[in-house]
Amino acid sequence: MRNLILPEIEAYAEAHSAAESEVCRALREETYRTMEIPHMIVGPLEGAFLKMMALLVDAKRVLEIGTFTGYSALCFAEALPEDGRVITCEIDPESAALASKYFAKSPHGRKIDVRMGPALETLRALAGPFDVIFIDADKVNYVHYYRRALELVSPRGVILIDNVLWSGNVLVHPPLDASTAAIQDLNRLVATDPRVTAVLVTIRDGVMVIKKRT
Repeated sequence: MRNLILPEIEAYAEAHSAAESEVCRALREETYRTMEIPHMIVGPLEGAFLKMMALLVDAKRVLEIGTFTGYSALCFAEALPEDGRVITCEIDPESAALASKYFAKSPHGRKIDVRMGPALETLRALAGPFDVIFIDADKVNYVHYYRRALELVSPRGVILIDNVLWSGNVLVHPPLDASTAAIQDLNRLVATDPRVTAVLVTIRDGVMVIKKRT
């Protein structure tokens, strides 16, 4: 993933945002030591942003599409009340195993329910509403995830979609590959969808923040 923000600016933003928990820090460090593509983790600044979004909508139920090693799920869980719940979807057993290891180390880990298997199948079986839905999985299915998220999000809720700048490759036409094309399609769809209000935030690799109109 290409850095779109100056490292010094990102470090400054991190230093002036809510700090990551010790469990999240340890998980981030082990992810970078052991995983083949560690930058898939959201990291401290985006993690603080996700927690803030959950707090702003007074979230009790969170749906995450794409667990990876569990950093973002832990961030959400830390922001939820004692009776809150995070359902997170993952397909890779190695990533899920590392996530579960750190969920067990956190007092908030009991709020997290990992659902293994293809996310589209998991989503078909879920019942809403969810107050936050975070999409950060395989890019080729982003439009499908978005459409299902619109059906599952609560009236007060928010949909967050990660990597919508795709290292700047959203500017390349024709698209470089199927993932780039899918993200471009998703961004066009959201920007023109009369059912929602959205803003593309240039944090890290881009986060689309979406509120369904009532």
